[in-house]
Amino acid sequence: GPGSYTVGTMSERFDCHYCRDPLHGKKYVQKEGRHCCVKCFEKFCANTCMECKKPIGADSKELHFKNRYWHDSCFRCFKCYTSLVNEPFMLRENNKVWCSNCTAAEDAPRCKGCFKPIIAGDQNVEYKKMVWHKDCFTCSQCKQVIGSGSFFPKGDEFYCVSCHEHKFAKTCAKCKNPITSGGLTYQEQPWHSECFICSNCKKQLGGKRFTAVEDQFYCVDCYKECVAKKCAGCKNPITGFGRGTSVVNYEDESWHDYCFKCTKCARGLANKRFVCHNGKIYCAECPKRL
Repeated sequence: GPGSYTVGTMSERFDCHYCRDPLHGKKYVQKEGRHCCVKCFEKFCANTCMECKKPIGADSKELHFKNRYWHDSCFRCFKCYTSLVNEPFMLRENNKVWCSNCTAAEDAPRCKGCFKPIIAGDQNVEYKKMVWHKDCFTCSQCKQVIGSGSFFPKGDEFYCVSCHEHKFAKTCAKCKNPITSGGLTYQEQPWHSECFICSNCKKQLGGKRFTAVEDQFYCVDCYKECVAKKCAGCKNPITGFGRGTSVVNYEDESWHDYCFKCTKCARGLANKRFVCHNGKIYCAECPKRL
């Protein structure tokens, strides 16, 4: 306790400084050169306990810190009520004392999952100024622990790779499986690159020229060889690529537009009048000369 007063039993003739009662043979307190009975000491001189707000009597053990006083039995942690006599403590707001463990827990960041403090040494996950215990960071869909694994954020929710694929990823038009990375789009439909291939040679068509025929895709070479009609003039495939993209069709035969010409004068007849005689094509003038 404070060393500013002494307690003893009076053996000489003295009166209480406050109530003037004789102190001979009675217990008294001497403070600042004055003698007073125990009752007056508690009424006029005793310090008030910061916790219970009662006076700290002459017979009580007193603890003090920065002009604040406590009964030794009142000097305990505000949070866990552990006695702090001879223990490290912190004086916090409203003059409340906290033990070091509760102080650390109170000042620690709170887990966004369980809202409990994350103490130093706890395994945790941090993302955009938010923090979780490792076991509290779970998938919003399957509720399995993501921990330190890969995840996908969607607003305030987080998904493991598997759940994100099934819930959000685009589905390949061919194999119907999720497209997790890469891929391409044709006619507003998504495809895996490895699924968008030539129907004949199986080569990938991403970034290459191709032709679609009745929901089948062909590279240029396979289209020429397996699908394209042959020009009735030059006998080469009509592919629609490069020179001769326009095609002339007549009855059951087809021509490159530059191959559709008069058999006699070789005049180009695409988009012009022509005459078919004995299976051959002529301009409107040449049959008259035959």
